[in-house]
Amino acid sequence: MTLWRRTALRHLLLVIGGCAISLTLCAPAVANHPLAAESLPSGGADPAAVQAAIKRGLEFLLQTQNPDGSWGGAWDSLTTWSGWTWSNPESHRAWRVATTGLCCLALLEVEPSPAVEAALRRGLAYLAANALVKRPSEWDTMDCWAHIYGLQALAAALRDGRFNDTSADTLRRAAEIHLQRLSQSQSLSGGWGYLEFRTPRTARPQWATSFTTAAGIVALVEAQQAGLDVDPQMLSRAARAVRRCRLPNGAYTYSVQAIPHPRRIGSIDRVNGSLCRIQVCNLALHLAEADVPQEWLRQGIEVFFREHRFLDIARLKPVPHEAFYQNSGYFYLFGHYYAARAIELLPASERAIWWPKLQYELLKIQSADGSFWDYDHHAYDRPYGSAYALLALVRSLRDAAQLSDLPAGAAGGF
Repeated sequence: MTLWRRTALRHLLLVIGGCAISLTLCAPAVANHPLAAESLPSGGADPAAVQAAIKRGLEFLLQTQNPDGSWGGAWDSLTTWSGWTWSNPESHRAWRVATTGLCCLALLEVEPSPAVEAALRRGLAYLAANALVKRPSEWDTMDCWAHIYGLQALAAALRDGRFNDTSADTLRRAAEIHLQRLSQSQSLSGGWGYLEFRTPRTARPQWATSFTTAAGIVALVEAQQAGLDVDPQMLSRAARAVRRCRLPNGAYTYSVQAIPHPRRIGSIDRVNGSLCRIQVCNLALHLAEADVPQEWLRQGIEVFFREHRFLDIARLKPVPHEAFYQNSGYFYLFGHYYAARAIELLPASERAIWWPKLQYELLKIQSADGSFWDYDHHAYDRPYGSAYALLALVRSLRDAAQLSDLPAGAAGGF
């Protein structure tokens, strides 16, 4: 390479480096970019349209329940990321239990009917009979999702008056198995993860993620509320792990790290790669520690909708983390469910603004068969996606109805 070319290349690298520093300093931050919710396009749906979407989503779940009471299965894979990569039967058992747990959670929230009641009881019976999900392999620790959503569904059923019968003891024993497995698989960092990358791969996994841990915290707190014996130290360790993931700009790192860091421009640990993690992590810390500033919740919801295009771009992409800021398609519906949970914690006046926006982002992706999905994943994607969507939409509609009944001027309260 000639001297002038080397000099030109050095100058170009300096310019690129300077731009990178500038972009880093100007990267979107939750705390430093206040945004009035009213300034966003509302895209709201009328209650009748939301109710119709819920009905169609519910019909999909009722029609696709397996004969054994579960939802999902190992068939219908379109991509290699959902095919030969996941050939271990226990991986699929873990996903089926997790998917069934989410579907049962949704059925517990919708309007009761004989068909819903029958499907719910079959689903809970499947969960009760399949609580002991094992770690699929030394690398694959997807059983964590079965224990998180299996526990959450069983805890919700135990809090529901319809199950104060002979089935309660069976549900309780299954929930206790999930608690035991979560205790045994909690990493030394305090969290849970779904894979184990580093060797040596130990019996107690080393890797943990913020969002898996946060989802676990939500399940543990709700198990406590159901009267189950939850180890307070396990819950405390998990909460500390999630809090350690929070960055000054409001994002949460993907992994639980000893020293959290946002990494490079375009990283998943930037705010735009953390949009869905922010919701579940803020919610988890609020439930576990009760000292989370409401401003965290508010700013998290604001940035979720402001930067929502990055979730839209990633949805349905077949390869994990291939979109901008390493977003994956399967973040979408997970994030909207926990965003709904976070919106519930805001003042009434703000909830009334955010619900239509959430409804719009969900209704726009409903499929012709009534399902909601965001990522091709065997036969699990549409049931679990529909469950997430129904959980969010039912909350939005129920709360919106309560807000409309408030007397004039009362919507500004908490």
